[in-house]
Amino acid sequence: MVRAVVSIVLLVLAAGHASAAVSAGRPALGRHVAEFCVATGPAEPSCGPAQAELRRDGSARVRIDDLVYHLQLHSSQVDVVLMHGAVQVDEFRVPYAWVGRSLQFNDEDRNVRYEVRFLIKRGANEQQQPQQSR
Repeated sequence: MVRAVVSIVLLVLAAGHASAAVSAGRPALGRHVAEFCVATGPAEPSCGPAQAELRRDGSARVRIDDLVYHLQLHSSQVDVVLMHGAVQVDEFRVPYAWVGRSLQFNDEDRNVRYEVRFLIKRGANEQQQPQQSR
């Protein structure tokens, strides 16, 4: 049953018609140890450590070394702004979906898939095991 639900969500994302789906596993507001994954085309995702923060105003920040993804989550779209220090590197708006504790969005124009996996809430003993790469 769970596999069927995850498969349906992934198919919807692939078709570019995703809407924001809130699941019971959605992470709490606050700072998290995270994993950030990026894949191009049909390739498997490349993942690495990140620091993430979910904010009350509906935004999220994901830091990977000196790069910061500023994410403004709307009802079905996310505004993505990539910063390197004070320099804006990229900006786009795309559909997103919550799949368990992961935030997923695709840049269809560039054929790039993104996933932020929220692993551990900072300041809590809550820990989730990283998901296997797809």
